[in-house]
Amino acid sequence: MRTFLSPPHLSEEGHERLFLEEALASNWIAPTGPQVDAFEREFAEINRSPHAVAVSSGTAAIDLSLRLLGVGAGDDVLCSTFTFIGSTAPIVHRGAGPVFVDSEPSTWNLDPNLLEDELRVRSRAGRPLPKAAVVVDLYGQSADFDPIVGTCERYGVPIIEDAAEALGATYRGVPSGNQGALGVFSFNGNKIITTSGGGMLVCRDEAAAGRARRLSTQARDPAPHYQHSDVGYNYTMSNLLAAVGRGQLRVLERRVAARRAIFDRYRMALGDLPGIEFMPDAGFGRATRWLTCIVIVPELFGADRETVRLALEAIDVESRPLWKPMHLQPAFLGCPSLGGEVSARLFEQGLCLPSGSSLTECDQNRVVEAIRTVAVRGRHCQ
Repeated sequence: MRTFLSPPHLSEEGHERLFLEEALASNWIAPTGPQVDAFEREFAEINRSPHAVAVSSGTAAIDLSLRLLGVGAGDDVLCSTFTFIGSTAPIVHRGAGPVFVDSEPSTWNLDPNLLEDELRVRSRAGRPLPKAAVVVDLYGQSADFDPIVGTCERYGVPIIEDAAEALGATYRGVPSGNQGALGVFSFNGNKIITTSGGGMLVCRDEAAAGRARRLSTQARDPAPHYQHSDVGYNYTMSNLLAAVGRGQLRVLERRVAARRAIFDRYRMALGDLPGIEFMPDAGFGRATRWLTCIVIVPELFGADRETVRLALEAIDVESRPLWKPMHLQPAFLGCPSLGGEVSARLFEQGLCLPSGSSLTECDQNRVVEAIRTVAVRGRHCQ
C-alpha cells in the first residue's frame, strides 16, 4: 500500500460524522449555514483571533485580503518567494505585481533584512512603497515577525500572514495568523486539519471581517430581490465542509503532537548521516512540523535529492521536492526578486518526507531504511 506524503486523518471519535449528520438532519446542505457560523466561532476561539470568516480555499482568503487592503492594478506587493503559487497568484489576479523576497537560512521564511532594505531604498528614492506584504509561515513554522512587523509599521505597509501551512504553530506564544492586518489558513486535504477544501480569513477588525463575509457571498445588498452595489465572489464554504472542519478542530492538538513526534523520530534515525540537514527550529515559537523537510548535500551524502526521491518512489512512498521558488517559476519570469540564492538551494537539495499524523512507525521505518540504503550505496560509489 502506498505511503502518502500527508493524507487526511479523521478523528478517532468520529466527530466529523456527528456534525455531518447534524447538518444533513437539518437539510442545510447549501453554502453557508449554522455549521459555517459555528466553525468560524470555534476557529476564532481556538486560534485566539478576534474574527474569522470561512471561505472556499486559502487562495480565496488571500484574494479577499488583498482586496480589503485596496491592492489593485499597478501596485507592488512584497511576497515570500519560497512558497506555493496560491500565495502569489491572487496578486496577479488583482492586476498588481509581486516582488519576491528570499528566505533567511535560520527559518527558511522571508528574510526581514531584505524586506527592510527594499523599503528603505524605495523610501529614500521617493519611489512608491508596496501596497502590502504577503509573509508566509512555511511548512508549519512561523516567520520571524518582530522585525518584519516593526519594519512594515514604520513604512506603513500592511501585512497578510499566509499561515496556510501553519495552523497550530505559534510565534512568541501567539497562534499563527495573528501577526498581520489579516491572516489566512488552508484546509486542503493535505493540511494538518482538513475540510477537503476550504480556508479561513482572520482579522482584528470587525468591519473588515464583515466586508470579507459580504464579498465572499457575491456582495448581495440587503434587499428582497438580488441587488448588487459591489461585485463580489462566490467564495463561500459549504455547510457540510464546515461540519467536517468542526470535527477536525477537536483533534488539532493531537495532530500537532503526532507530526512533531514524527519529525523527532526522523531526526533521531537520520541525523547521524553526513549531508542530511533538517529544517531549522527557529526557537521563537512552536513549529507544527506539518511536513518533515530535509536538505540533502550530495557531496557529503553521496547522492542527490532526486536519487533519494526516486528510491522512495520505487517502494511506493510519496515524497516531494521543497517548493520551487516563485522567482524561478516560468509564470513569473521578469518579476523583481530580492535575493534568491537561499530558496534556490533549498529547492535544489530539499525533500519533504511522509509526515501525515496517521503515519505508522513501521511505514516511517521503511522511509528511513530506504534513505540509509541510498546513503550507503552513495558512499561506496565515491
